[in-house]
Amino acid sequence: MGIIKTVVKKCFGKYLLVTNTVSSGILMAVGDSMQQQIETYRGFHENESHDAVRSMNMAMVGIILGPIQHVFYMYLDRFIPGRDLFSVSKKLLLDQLIASPVYIVTFFYGSAYIENHTLAQANDELRHKFLQVYLVDWIVWPPTQFINFFFLPSKYRVIYLNGLTTLYNVYLSYIKHKDKVEKLDLPRKY
Repeated sequence: MGIIKTVVKKCFGKYLLVTNTVSSGILMAVGDSMQQQIETYRGFHENESHDAVRSMNMAMVGIILGPIQHVFYMYLDRFIPGRDLFSVSKKLLLDQLIASPVYIVTFFYGSAYIENHTLAQANDELRHKFLQVYLVDWIVWPPTQFINFFFLPSKYRVIYLNGLTTLYNVYLSYIKHKDKVEKLDLPRKY
């Protein structure tokens, strides 16, 4: 039991940035894998093979997002300390007005870069998908972040988000890849 306690202490202490970065990448890939399973079930893929490159690309985007989240929440807690309702409300507002747009833009531009798309393609995709993702952000994240900011210690913020983001990553993977998937001319189960 002592070794597990030591590892957890180091993961959420000295190596918190690494923990947040790696968990972000892994859980982004898990969300994409779940979305691929949904696509396969719905008949969008002829065979049931998993596109490992697609999941790896999503993991790399998660690895890009991990440090951004880590730094943002670290500074947010430093500049707005406390867990009272007023402090939490300010954190929620800044999270939605600053962090969410930054994450969405980073997600689409990071994906475009990793997938060797041009800047024009990235701009076009962002223009067509940003508002849809941002509106869903306003539904999903304020209640989630209220729990995060009100109840959890700072060092657990990103890992908590990464865990819940796994389901949100299914949605991001769907939005990111829906154009390619829908172009497939296959009979669908649904």
